[in-house]
Amino acid sequence: MPRTPEMLRALRHRNYRLWAGADFLSVSGTWMQVLGVNWLLLSITGSATSLGFGLFLQSLPTVLLAFAGGSLADRLPARPLLLTTQALHGLLAAVLAGIAFGGADGVWPVYAVALLGGVVSALDGPALGRFGAEVVGPDDLPNALALGSVISSGGRILGMGAAGVLIPVAGTGALFTLNALSFAVVMAAIAAMRRGELHPLPRAGAQEAGIAAGLRYIGGTRWLLVLLGMAFVLGALGRNYQVTMAAMSNGPLGAGAAGYGVLSVVFAVGAVAGGLYAASRPQLTFPILFAAAGLTSVGQAFSGVMPGLLSFAVVLLPIAAGAVVLDTTVSTRAQLGTAAQMRGRVLAAQSMVGAASGAVGGPLLGMLSDTAGPRAALVLAGVVTSVVTVLAAVALARALGHRGIPAAPARALRRASEAPVPEHRGAPRPPQDPQGGSPEGRMTVKHAPSPVSV
Repeated sequence: MPRTPEMLRALRHRNYRLWAGADFLSVSGTWMQVLGVNWLLLSITGSATSLGFGLFLQSLPTVLLAFAGGSLADRLPARPLLLTTQALHGLLAAVLAGIAFGGADGVWPVYAVALLGGVVSALDGPALGRFGAEVVGPDDLPNALALGSVISSGGRILGMGAAGVLIPVAGTGALFTLNALSFAVVMAAIAAMRRGELHPLPRAGAQEAGIAAGLRYIGGTRWLLVLLGMAFVLGALGRNYQVTMAAMSNGPLGAGAAGYGVLSVVFAVGAVAGGLYAASRPQLTFPILFAAAGLTSVGQAFSGVMPGLLSFAVVLLPIAAGAVVLDTTVSTRAQLGTAAQMRGRVLAAQSMVGAASGAVGGPLLGMLSDTAGPRAALVLAGVVTSVVTVLAAVALARALGHRGIPAAPARALRRASEAPVPEHRGAPRPPQDPQGGSPEGRMTVKHAPSPVSV
């Protein structure tokens, strides 16, 4: 049997191959539904504001209920919980198909599905992450995370392209139907996985369960707080390129909708390249994390002064690649360094940070673009994120045991990356793998589809 290339080493696991294939089909269905709902709302209202309100309804449950979902994930078996939530997502997609085929004349049924879908997503997101830790072992976790980003980017491109073809031919109802069927594929993949090849994680006991225990654990883990804080700032000011790309295309670059489409494709290509780079690395260390953060931050500042569409696209490509490497490394380090009993609540904290950064950063960058201009917004955001990256590197080095500013931060962070991550006193420690390191991790798996997005 031919040897699996190192870049694809997570695919050696049969369970991961099942999950990756189902993930690709489901992400494609998700993006078909995203575009279908956007088109349906626009056809009903003729207003882009209706899309923004739908996005708000979809995101709100994540902010409010993600920690409850994390607590459930840490207490309940992952398989039955996921089979239930995936079935609910499929049912909601089928309801959307019924609304579309029935000739929707109002937005409130669509909004209701968006809100319910957000609730289910908030409750099953941490369970998806915990189950991902059972599909691959810790040695292949970084590779699985990176391949997951490539799968997500590929599924997004396929789904958006298919939606563009199918909407004028079959209507939005066909997109929702296909997405509903994709959940059946995910459920079949979960059911077909071999139990003996999974890596079960211990569940939280009575004293470790609950939201309060999770908050105490995260609040007492200084290095994790540094990572989450940096992820919030860089996510708010450096990840909302859908806003700044549109503002630059419509403004200083004078490229219009066609230019925005070109930049979106370039961004997707850069994301795939970043995922492949991360997949090729045997380890994703703290130095890689801060190198990626510096690349995206400095690149963002430079992108604001690029004179034309071509030069802007050239700078955008490494920014997109660096963003994927950064996000993958943050997730890898956070998941490998946390106790299995707290994994769901750590994942919930990450999802809440992501939702909050999008909610804050999108409007903030939009306001800056309107008042100071898109170029100034990009330069200012890039300078701020560059400063935050440096401060986070120093804070992380101190949190990992260095009392002063290390003379060689890269060497200090590299040593910390290769050693077990210290946790706060009193926190339950993850069991250690006989070969060294922590046996748990989280791969990037299918995120629950969003009924509404912009």
